[in-house]
Amino acid sequence: MNALIPSLLALPLYLGSAVLAWKSPQRLPWMAPLALALHLAALGLGLVHEGSLRIGVTEAASLFAWQSAFLLWLLAQREQIAVNGTAIYPLAAVFAIWAAATPSPVTNVRISDWQVSMHVMLSLLSAGVLTLAAVQSVALAVQDRLLHRHRLASVGGRMPPLQTMERVLFQLIALGFGLLSLTLLSGLWFVHDWLAQHLAHKTVLSISAWLMFGVLLWGRWQYGWRGRTAIRWALAGYATLILAYFGSRLILEQIFGKHWV
Repeated sequence: MNALIPSLLALPLYLGSAVLAWKSPQRLPWMAPLALALHLAALGLGLVHEGSLRIGVTEAASLFAWQSAFLLWLLAQREQIAVNGTAIYPLAAVFAIWAAATPSPVTNVRISDWQVSMHVMLSLLSAGVLTLAAVQSVALAVQDRLLHRHRLASVGGRMPPLQTMERVLFQLIALGFGLLSLTLLSGLWFVHDWLAQHLAHKTVLSISAWLMFGVLLWGRWQYGWRGRTAIRWALAGYATLILAYFGSRLILEQIFGKHWV
């Protein structure tokens, strides 16, 4: 079965979920679980090929988006953040179709090589959690701006309280920071030569992102950082992390024709 079929089937469900998330943010979009299930099926068909992982830029983006959409739906069970689906669900639909329509070459990462597979999965999982944290940061920035311009009432009560938004943001960052820490530690198992394996830029940028998130969490704990300070640090850390993965990978694959090894 072609991964494009479930991706196309997920498209209207994701878009419908985005509309429902905006119109009735207090209620969970009933279409979202169906879209997530179809997207997961597409990932299953696209990520594994004859015992090897297919983890290119498109597959990684699709997996990031699926994890963010799934985590959003899960957290919305107890927190009033379903409105973020207005942004997350359409992105998940686009990335699902992109990955299915333009599959990357199969890598030499075997499923049986559990150390490398675990590192790859931890890396993708941490990025997925922090992607949702970035969306949460943008939503918080919009809410903060509307509040300062006395226009918060114009969104019709769709946005949850600022305290809720900030609490969820730091919960996501703490979880993503923990997963990113495990990612960096697990990478030590198989990194032998950063330059020969084309991992130097990725490693430096990943550690820089880890430091940014760590400083943000420390500032929150020590000085009570919040609001625009928290938003800037969160978005800066996420931008650095995405540059570490997509920036270095795009340059390697598209310009130099090389891959991480």
